[in-house]
Amino acid sequence: MSLQKVSRTTPQLILILGGARSGKSTFAEQLAQRSGQSVAFIATATISDDDMLLRIERHRAARPADWQTIEEPLDLVGAVQQAAFLADVVLLDCMTLWVSNWLFTQENIDDASPVTSPYYEGALNEIDNLLIALNKLDAQKTLIIVTNEVGLGIVPSYTLGRIYRDVLGLVNQRLAGVANCVYLMVAGLGVNIKRLHEEATIM
Repeated sequence: MSLQKVSRTTPQLILILGGARSGKSTFAEQLAQRSGQSVAFIATATISDDDMLLRIERHRAARPADWQTIEEPLDLVGAVQQAAFLADVVLLDCMTLWVSNWLFTQENIDDASPVTSPYYEGALNEIDNLLIALNKLDAQKTLIIVTNEVGLGIVPSYTLGRIYRDVLGLVNQRLAGVANCVYLMVAGLGVNIKRLHEEATIM
């Protein structure tokens, strides 16, 4: 698990996904730190209660002192551009909270809302803008994105939960489709599933 500084023609995107407490953030931070390059950290979390405040404080304290930190809950493009100006490796943690933040900015979305495509299209447009901004960066830059895999559990019983699960699932697919590496985390262990992926065929 390393980020080798080699000559590239485009910036690198690494996606790290897994369930809660699977070791995603720790894996991502170790990957960034072992690169030996400068690192900027984008935090999308907001302080919603005392528990979240404690979590944010723990994460802040655990980061290396020389890392730059940008706290931005919504503006992915602006945050990545600012972070890439400050460092060679940009770590965005996490896409899961960004989707939640973004959904709560949408008008007339609540548990009575229909599960419809405008929410999907709007979020994916934001991700496409992020990828466009990434491709405009210097080729030696690396963006690491942490996200949750939320599609393996039961179907949420309320509409807003189903919208959230669906939007995050589509966002993860869009990112995984273009990422150079996709690590799936299980019990603290990461497997590069993009390396294992192969096109399905009927023999």
